Amino acid sequence: MKQTWGDNMNLQTDTEIDSSYGLSEEQVAARVERGQVNKQIDRISKSYKEIIHDNIFTLFNLINVVLAGFIIFIGSWRNLLFMGVILSNIVIGILQEIRAKRVLDKLSLITQSSVKVRRSGEWKEIHIDDVVLDDIISLSTSNQIIADAIVIDGRLEVNESLVTGESDIIIKQPGDELYSGSFVVSGNATCQVLHVGEDNYASTIMKDAKVFKKHKSQLRDSINYIIKIIGFVIIPMGIALFVKQYFISGYPFDKAIIAMVAALVGMIPEGLVLLTSVALAVGTINLARKQTLVQELYCIETLARVDTLCLDKTGTITEGNMQVEDILVLEEGLDIKALLANFQEAIHDENATAMAIRNFVGKPAHMEKPVRILPFSSARKCSAVTFESGTYVLGAYEFVCDKKDPAIVAEIEKQANMGNRVLVFMQNDTPIKFDDIEKDGHILALVLLSDPIRKEAPQTLDYFLSQGVDIKVISGDDPRTVHAIAKKANLKNHERYIDVSTLKDEEIDAAVKHYTIFGRVSPKQKKLMIAALKKQGHITAMIGDGVNDVMALKEADCSISVAQGSEAAKNIANLVLLDNNFAHMPHIVDEGRRVINNIQRAASLFLVKTTFSTMLAFLTLFLIRRYPFEPIQLTLISSLTIGIPSFFLALEPNHARVQGNFLLNVFSKAFPGALCVVLSVVFVHFLGNVLPINEAQMTTMTVLLTGTSSLIVLYRVCIPFTRLRFIVFVIMTALFIAAVVLLPNLFVLVRLSFYQAVCTLGAMFMIPIVMDFFFRFGNKLKLKERLEQVGK
Repeated sequence: MKQTWGDNMNLQTDTEIDSSYGLSEEQVAARVERGQVNKQIDRISKSYKEIIHDNIFTLFNLINVVLAGFIIFIGSWRNLLFMGVILSNIVIGILQEIRAKRVLDKLSLITQSSVKVRRSGEWKEIHIDDVVLDDIISLSTSNQIIADAIVIDGRLEVNESLVTGESDIIIKQPGDELYSGSFVVSGNATCQVLHVGEDNYASTIMKDAKVFKKHKSQLRDSINYIIKIIGFVIIPMGIALFVKQYFISGYPFDKAIIAMVAALVGMIPEGLVLLTSVALAVGTINLARKQTLVQELYCIETLARVDTLCLDKTGTITEGNMQVEDILVLEEGLDIKALLANFQEAIHDENATAMAIRNFVGKPAHMEKPVRILPFSSARKCSAVTFESGTYVLGAYEFVCDKKDPAIVAEIEKQANMGNRVLVFMQNDTPIKFDDIEKDGHILALVLLSDPIRKEAPQTLDYFLSQGVDIKVISGDDPRTVHAIAKKANLKNHERYIDVSTLKDEEIDAAVKHYTIFGRVSPKQKKLMIAALKKQGHITAMIGDGVNDVMALKEADCSISVAQGSEAAKNIANLVLLDNNFAHMPHIVDEGRRVINNIQRAASLFLVKTTFSTMLAFLTLFLIRRYPFEPIQLTLISSLTIGIPSFFLALEPNHARVQGNFLLNVFSKAFPGALCVVLSVVFVHFLGNVLPINEAQMTTMTVLLTGTSSLIVLYRVCIPFTRLRFIVFVIMTALFIAAVVLLPNLFVLVRLSFYQAVCTLGAMFMIPIVMDFFFRFGNKLKLKERLEQVGK
């Protein structure tokens, strides 16, 4: 017998399965053999095949292979040296990505999701990939629903925002369907799996909610833009250069090919993509050593740019280990501990508060059977149970009681100012109706809870403030309690706090500008606050661990969860703190800044060559007779002034906050150097019209001036000098001089006459002066632009 549900779902379940027994081992084996298993597409790293494919089969590699084919065809073997750089890039890229993959795969096992299933009459904890069709599974608060299912027994409150986009809480009773990708806000239920793997109704949404969601990245977008432009220009430019030099300038076929290949090799920033991949991979490995799992590579860049950090106090400022300080009994003659023990046994909540109360009151001596249960919800701020003897409610005073007692309000305020969280335990005679409770009853007791402040919290908060990162503490607790805890942690502006439950949605924009501490925040309001900060131009990071944080985590530019957090939060997060230690955050931000600052520093070196090669290609088409370099000469210059130094620079400490546009920052440093190279070529060609200089001598002068310009750019990039930067600069300069002096034939260089040498040396001394002028002029334009932006 089959049961079908959903208008368009066409989902079916075997109703012959006994929910109290589950599937037998034979039934599981049969389903596995038929492929009816819940295999998830949730890899956080590429496969080995993908790594090798992505590093070998690229547009630029293809172009380089074609250019190498031309060089082989004409037999100019020494000009094939550029392929050695390409092959080295491929090997280094593959090895670094494989190294990063192994680290990530090892760490990711710690955060893999599991689910409780009933098989052969026993509950077992298994990996979600091992769930099969018709499995009986148990779901409770904070679980993510890993497969389409139907509720058999129990009651759940489910958030389907990842599936439908709506944040409303949906109540699920027996017979109701559950969508994979949703998560349980509260409640417990036994369910039967209806769809598995890719057959799940929301499988694509669940996948997008995880790590393969395309992350916003200036770095990736800028590099893709550069590749797109070069890829668009390079083929027609190559054809035009060959036509110009072979058919118009009348050069022999082999020389026309060599000049064309040199121009195109110079235009390709062959190491830039590799450098970026390697730097990000090394950053991922370094973060892994700090027990941080990176689930989205480019979130490292976002971390480097973050200017506003939003966090809950629990588990970040505090240890997250709730404990009951005391219970203030307001009704004489009642055994409050027994009542609370009975209440907690019935409610089955597994959050930190419930567990703290359960530890304090112990097990009930005599269990009263519950008639109706309302589990805790972060939106409702309370939980409730109806017994035959009455209804009991546990929650925040302002959310469970309409009529306020001044004495109780005063006591709550007193405890809140001490940093204690206060819950009221109330009793009334009105049964729970759906998800509503009667907000009028007798307050039996006040439950006082505390959460110790982390020892390292003040230092961590001070670090962010010193780095220009604004802190916003967003909590569901009483704002006075959060304020008191923030004060103990020495958080700046802790006196600016507000109860967000008193605000309308349209008032949140103004509130996030003025306040630092936000209490009584609902999950929807957390998301609205992140959206408001982004609307105001801030780059946001959100730290959260519960199901109530999921919408805000998804909205934030960078999302961070902890290993002990809910499955939903971990699945959404870009980063997972595996040891649940907020103190690692400064190291994580520093690593992000180091990676992006150094990529930015090294990218300016790569783009010097790309820029001057492109400009010289256009000059060759319209002004000068022949392209001034051979491929091997560009290989010498780019290897010693770009390729080798960039990999040292990319691994250096550099923790300054990343600001500005990536492309503008890079080109502002690259363009002066590229312009000096172009002016040097024009200068040499001008001399060729005045002095008796042959083409070989002009090429030699051009190589010397270009090498000098590139070394000066390297010098400027290395400022301020560290020991490593100084050593790299000196060694690269020495190697360039040695190559010119000792291996002139290899690099197609000839001896210069006295007058040619004097002119070349004079130009070398002028290059730093001219370059400095260009840099100063560019800085003035950038300063003027910033002042105009401030004025606006």
